[in-house]
Amino acid sequence: MATAFITHADCARHDMGPHHPECPQRLSAIEDRLIASGVGQYLVRHEAPLAREEQLTRVHPADYVRAIHDVAPRSGTVHLDPDTAMNPYSLQAALRAAGAAVLGVDLVMRGECENAFCSVRPPGHHACRARPMGFCIFNNVAVAARHALAAHGLERVAIVDFDVHHGNGTEDIFAGDAQVLMVSTFQHPFYPYCGTENPAPNMVNVPLAAYSGSDAFRAAVHDAWLPALERFRPQLVLFSAGFDAHDEDDMAMLRLRDADYGWVTEQVKVVAERHAQGRIVSTLEGGYALSALGRSVVQHVKVLAGLNG
Repeated sequence: MATAFITHADCARHDMGPHHPECPQRLSAIEDRLIASGVGQYLVRHEAPLAREEQLTRVHPADYVRAIHDVAPRSGTVHLDPDTAMNPYSLQAALRAAGAAVLGVDLVMRGECENAFCSVRPPGHHACRARPMGFCIFNNVAVAARHALAAHGLERVAIVDFDVHHGNGTEDIFAGDAQVLMVSTFQHPFYPYCGTENPAPNMVNVPLAAYSGSDAFRAAVHDAWLPALERFRPQLVLFSAGFDAHDEDDMAMLRLRDADYGWVTEQVKVVAERHAQGRIVSTLEGGYALSALGRSVVQHVKVLAGLNG
C-alpha cells in the first residue's frame, strides 16, 4: 500500500514574522527535497481538511477552542505567548494541521494507505490542554490519537516523539491515560524544562544531554522505547516528527545525522508491522535548518514508503 502525503497551502500562509525560525519556507524545503530525491513521485497526495470542533474538543476544552477563534486577527499579528503568534491565516493553518492528522488516521484505518506523513504547520506537541506555547496552537498528534480511540474504536495508540524539545503538551494531555503510550527523547536541560520529574507510567521520557549524538539517541530507542512499545502492543503508531535535533540545526545541540531519522523510523516501523498492521501516521513538529530538515524528512518518508531497501 502507498504512503499518503498530506498538506495544504494554508499551512504556508501562517507567518509569525521576519526571522522567526518556524517559517513558511520549512514546507517548501521539504517539498523541494522530496522532488529532488525522487521520493515524492511515490507518495499519494491529499489536501488536509479543516479539523472540526468535536475533533478538537476531545483534546482541548471548548472554551480554549473558542478563545483561539476569537483572538485570531483579521489583520496584523497577535502574540499568544512570546514565541507563538497568529496572523490572519494562522487559524486556518492550525485547523488544517490538526485536520491533516485526523485524515491520516482515517486513511490508515480504512486501509486506503499503509501510513501517512503530514507536512503541516503550525506544529503541535507543545500545545497543552488549554494553553498555546512553543509555536503550537492545537496539539495535532493528540487530536489524531483521540480520534483513533473515539472514532475508530482502538484501545491502544502509541505516540513516538523524537523532537529535540520535550512534547510537554502531549504529556499534559495524556499523562496517566492507559490507552496512550508516549515514548520520547529530548535534550535536557532545555526548553520547555520538563519531562523528567516523576513522569506517569505511560510516559517513557528519555532526556539526553547536549552533544549526546547518534549513539546516545540510538541507545535510548533500543533500550527504552522498543521494549516499552513491544509491551504495549500499539494498534496505531503516531510520530511527532521533529527534526531539530540535527547537527546542522542551531536551535539545539543533540547532533543527530540524516541517517538517524531513517534508522529510528525503521525500528518503529517493525513494531507497527508486528502489532498495528503497519499503521503509522507521522506529523511534522520541529526542524529549522532548512536543508537538514528536507534531507531528514526524506530519510523518514523513504522508510515509511518502503523505498529504503
